[in-house]
Amino acid sequence: MLPPFIVLDPILENWLREDIGRGDRSTDGLFPDGNAPNGRAVWIAKADGVIAGLPIAARVFQLLDRSVNFEAVTQDGRAVKSGETIAEISGSLATLLMGERVALNLVMRLSGIASSTAEYVKLIAGSQARLVDTRKTIPGMRLLEKYATFIGGAINHRYGLDDAVMLKDNHIVAAGGITEAVQRVRENIPFTTLIEVETEWIAQVKEAVHLNLDVIMLDNMPVEIMREAISLIRQHSPHSKIEASGNITLDTIGKIAEIGVDYISTSAMVTRSHWLDISMRIR
Repeated sequence: MLPPFIVLDPILENWLREDIGRGDRSTDGLFPDGNAPNGRAVWIAKADGVIAGLPIAARVFQLLDRSVNFEAVTQDGRAVKSGETIAEISGSLATLLMGERVALNLVMRLSGIASSTAEYVKLIAGSQARLVDTRKTIPGMRLLEKYATFIGGAINHRYGLDDAVMLKDNHIVAAGGITEAVQRVRENIPFTTLIEVETEWIAQVKEAVHLNLDVIMLDNMPVEIMREAISLIRQHSPHSKIEASGNITLDTIGKIAEIGVDYISTSAMVTRSHWLDISMRIR
């Protein structure tokens, strides 16, 4: 879901301050009296992809001037073709010019993530597996980048360290083992908190299935080893969800989905995505 604007507004305002600085020299130079005429602009997709972030772009312009009208011609989550109009904006030309870069940057970035996510989702369609994002996001952009993966068809993993317990390799080493790590956190967390443990080899899976875990992650395992691990988990801990992770690519995700995992997590749809090219044209 799109975070509420009481959360987003301070973030958007900071990005506008970064771009505007002491003032928009170009626009202020064109309209030194501050009385810019009203005008209209259109946003045009310059590549095929999935759109994400239009409500956020509208908010950027409205933070500058509440009278600006941002009309989305398409909707977040919809695939568009190159040359297609995706939004029409009307209002003060000064506001349109001042907000253009921040608004476009956000939508191009988020649409690139949504487009990349949709590619991965398409390859596991028909399986029981669901695509899941990660915490590998740009600092300050996590809420929006995770919104974009959701728009592209994925579901969200933890938003932050406070969402759930995930005991990864370094946690396990620090505690002295999986069992020790799980026992310690159970003594110190609310009873409602989900616990997930990362496993890297079969011996760890055999230990994990006896710990009443909510999720068991199979990290960087070859497919055949993963099959053995899934069989162990289904037999000894059938309530535990199974997550596959590590070096997930467009070439491998389909094979992993076929072997019966519940979730496939990857950062690739964010870290390897390209911006979707969009331009604004004053009419």
